[in-house]
Amino acid sequence: MEPGVPEYLGGISSPERRRDAETMVELMRRATGEEPQMWGSIVGFGRYHYRYASGREGDTAAAGFAARKAATTVYVVDGVGAHVELLEQLGPHTTGVGCIYVKDLTAVDLEVLETIVSRSYAALTAGAYTKRAREGGKS
Repeated sequence: MEPGVPEYLGGISSPERRRDAETMVELMRRATGEEPQMWGSIVGFGRYHYRYASGREGDTAAAGFAARKAATTVYVVDGVGAHVELLEQLGPHTTGVGCIYVKDLTAVDLEVLETIVSRSYAALTAGAYTKRAREGGKS
């Protein structure tokens, strides 16, 4: 693991949230083939380059999660709209535009979550990604 990731995991005070974070590290390793690294307060895997029509561009993690107090936040930067059918099979969760919030990973189908992460990662790393999460969805 990259420096910072073990410290991040060790600093999670909730035993359940720490367990879920450790599970997410392994799930995202499998889904992306990448090692975790810290991107601010997010544990990220891989990188992708984005370029918007406005001309703004940059690099960020292609997949990631954060162990927040209320829930584990799984980032799907291609937008949750791209994964509607799988989200229906996931189990208890809520969503934002580019996030899936899971209070307890033991209550969801981890194979479904891994498929979502894998598909999102593949979409983002296929080339320069040009959509914002709110623009994602079925192509």
